[in-house]
This record gives sequence, structure tokens and C-alpha cells, in this order.
Amino acid sequence: MNGFKITTTDGSVIRFAYYMDEAPLTSAAFAQTLPFTRSFLHARVSGQEVWIDDAPPLDIIQENASVFVQPGEVVIGPLMPLRSKVKGCMGILYGEGHLLDCSNIFAKVLDEDMELLKALGERTWKEGVQELLFEALD
Repeated sequence: MNGFKITTTDGSVIRFAYYMDEAPLTSAAFAQTLPFTRSFLHARVSGQEVWIDDAPPLDIIQENASVFVQPGEVVIGPLMPLRSKVKGCMGILYGEGHLLDCSNIFAKVLDEDMELLKALGERTWKEGVQELLFEALD
């Protein structure tokens, strides 16, 4: 369990590595949800981010949680605490961003795939919803 990949509708494959030291519970719980497909939107407020509000539900604690996220990082809002504004949301930042509430930061794009992630973000910004397939990394 090293990471996951997303496949875009145009066939691009973007790979991500889990933060096993910083977010082991989130990484393991997320890995258990694979494979899945979701339709991602571009964020309006938080910056250069593609996101969904129907992420696979993770009944785990907050860990490695912050509103400050680096380009290429992946975040998910666990079901707890109940007061969270990002519960059930998932985001992938392809550039600068600042989240609305603390989310679990659990993975990052591989350096060599960052340009593919930026292209996905720009395509989502300009063309709208993008369907993404998430699978375990071989």
C-alpha cells in the first residue's frame, strides 16, 4: 500500500504516494475504498483545487489535519468531528490553496506527475466537471 493513481477521461494517469508516517489511519482507510469513480469540480473559494463533496466516507479521527495545504497534496474530510465544514469532502490541490476547515492531508502527487495534475486542474477550471477513476497503485 504505497499509493493510488487516478485515470482521467483522456487516459492520463496521475500517481500519488500516501503519507504513511503522517497519516497512517487516513491512508489505510482511503486505500480500503479503492477502486471508485467520482466527478470532480473546480473549487470556487479555496484556490487551485479540484474537489468533491461525496468522498468515500472515512469513519476515522482527524490526523495530519490543517487548512494549509501544499500544491500536489490530497485532503479528505473525515466524518468526525461533526462540526467540520469539510466532512465528506475530498480535494486535490494543483497549486496554491487554503481550505475552509481542517482536512486530513494524506497523500501527494509524485513529482514527475505534477504537470499532469496541473493540466487536470486547468482542464477542470476551463471545461468543467471531470470524471476520475481512483485505483490502487501497482
